[in-house]
Amino acid sequence: MKKEKRKDREDRQICIVFATALLACALLTGCGAAKEDNLSQGIALVEQMDYEGALTCFEAAALNKEDMRQVYRGQGLAYMGMTDYENAAASFEKALGQSSPRPDAMDYDINYYLATAYYRNGQVDKAIHVYQAITDLKPGEKTAWYLKGTMELEQGSTDAAKADFDKAVEAAPNDYDIRIDIFCSCSKYGQDDLGKSYLENVLDGDGKRISDFDLGRISYYLGDYEQARTSLEKAQENGGAEAASLLGQTYEALGDYNYAASVYNTYLQNKTPDASLYNQLGLCKLKGGDYEAALAAFQAGLEVEGNTATQSLMFNELVAYEYLGQYDKAKLAMDQYLALYPDDEKAQREAVFLQTR
Repeated sequence: MKKEKRKDREDRQICIVFATALLACALLTGCGAAKEDNLSQGIALVEQMDYEGALTCFEAAALNKEDMRQVYRGQGLAYMGMTDYENAAASFEKALGQSSPRPDAMDYDINYYLATAYYRNGQVDKAIHVYQAITDLKPGEKTAWYLKGTMELEQGSTDAAKADFDKAVEAAPNDYDIRIDIFCSCSKYGQDDLGKSYLENVLDGDGKRISDFDLGRISYYLGDYEQARTSLEKAQENGGAEAASLLGQTYEALGDYNYAASVYNTYLQNKTPDASLYNQLGLCKLKGGDYEAALAAFQAGLEVEGNTATQSLMFNELVAYEYLGQYDKAKLAMDQYLALYPDDEKAQREAVFLQTR
């Protein structure tokens, strides 16, 4: 369960919110209807994961000489969705070429996407260079320091990574999210002691002043589940979905899957539906052998509008079909999954297994 949580924190999914009164008309008439419509429709299609359709709209927008920085950025996002990271990087580079000498918020946004495209394309050095360029201009950009440090860890440069992580914490000393992200990255690359130090320093310095929620989640990631349970129980009444999720995962770590499921269910029945919690409930039910309930939870999560857990939910749904012996449905779900996430190596291996069933 802890690995699932870490993976969720590492995932950086594209989320675009864009609305226009002419969108319904544009969807009916197709690209090229009127100037500026192509760009807005292309962005909407990226949100809908229709990447090929989006590229068609962006091409029309370029012919209409719409906002070219936005056009190239949109093309980059579409290529990212298609896992064509080489063309994505080229598009983001073109977008930056349209910028003014003084960088603005969109330039930083594009640079983050560019670094991701480089990284996904196996060009880790280039990704590091982009993050360095960001921090040169904005020394207090904690996210760039953190991501640069993670890239350094991947290359085996532990000292350089630590220096970057220290800069991230220095930029936001009371941001416990960034410390947890650092811990998860360190754990992923076998540097557990380094990661733990960033959390233990909080307990040593602020342990008596931090909230029950923060004490609970830090204790959870450090593996002190008894303390995590005590603190998260106190935080649960006023806590959100993350507090419920971590409390449930704490009970799972302690071996009490029934109570963990009740924590998830109680929140979902009394609060706003949360896709990540449905996902966690499904995983808990899978581990407990209740595959029908697991499948229902994953499917309920997929029904939540605007969720950022779609990839995990789709994959776990097909796994539930496998456990239920419904291999035809699992194969169909796998085809749909790989159409959206073709570079998922774990899913590719699972697809080979399914072909033998």
